[in-house]
Amino acid sequence: RMPTFSELLDERNFRKMHMAACLRWLGVNVSGYNNEGAGGHVTVRDPIKPHLFWINPFARSFSHMKPEDLCLVDEDGIVQPEGNMHAINPAGFAIHAAVHKARPDVISAVHCHSIPTKAFSALGARLEPINQDACRFYEDHAIYDNFGGIVLAHEEGRKIASALGRNKAVILQNHGILTVGKTVDAATYLFGAMDRCIEAQLQADAAAAGRGTKTIKISHEEAVYTRR
Repeated sequence: RMPTFSELLDERNFRKMHMAACLRWLGVNVSGYNNEGAGGHVTVRDPIKPHLFWINPFARSFSHMKPEDLCLVDEDGIVQPEGNMHAINPAGFAIHAAVHKARPDVISAVHCHSIPTKAFSALGARLEPINQDACRFYEDHAIYDNFGGIVLAHEEGRKIASALGRNKAVILQNHGILTVGKTVDAATYLFGAMDRCIEAQLQADAAAAGRGTKTIKISHEEAVYTRR
C-alpha cells in the first residue's frame, strides 16, 4: 500500500529514493534503456512544492544514480538549490514540464530510448491486444503522430501532453514511448511493461508476415475486462 507521511520532507525523501532506484533499474535493464547516453529522463513531482519536479541530471548514468544526484526544477526550467545544482536535459524538461502541468494527477513520468520502442514508433501504430499483458494498455494509450526533432520548444512539449490526454502512455512517432503514473514505481513499471509488449508485438508481426497470416486479436469485450 502507499505509505502516508506526517512530514512532507519525509515524503520528498521517499520519492527521491524510489526515483533513484527506478533509474538504476532502467540503467541495468538489458533492453537498451539509457544506452544512448543523455537520451532518457524520469521526473517526480515534489510533494512540498507540487509545481516543481525532480529530474535526473544531464548525462549522468542511470546505473549509478543516487537521491542526492537528482535536480529540482521549476516551471521555467531553473534548477533549484534544494537539489543537485547540475545541468538538466532541456528536451526532457520541455516534455515533462508540459505533462506535469496538463496532468495534475500525474506524480511521475518516464521516457527512455529502448530498441523495441524506437523501432515500433516508426510504424505509426498502436499496441494491439494480442496477449493478456498488452490488454493493460488497451484503449489507454495514444499516438503523437508528429516528430518535430529534439523537443526544445515548449509548444512541442504541450503537443505531446495534449496527445497523451488522460491515458497512461503515449507513443511518440519516430521517437519512443512515455508513460505516467501516480508513483515513480508505477510509471517505471508501465514503461518496462509496455516496452516488453511492444517487443512481443514486433516478433509476432514478423512471424505472422513470414507465415503469410495475421496475428489473432483478443476481442474488445475481453480486452476491456482484462485491462480493468
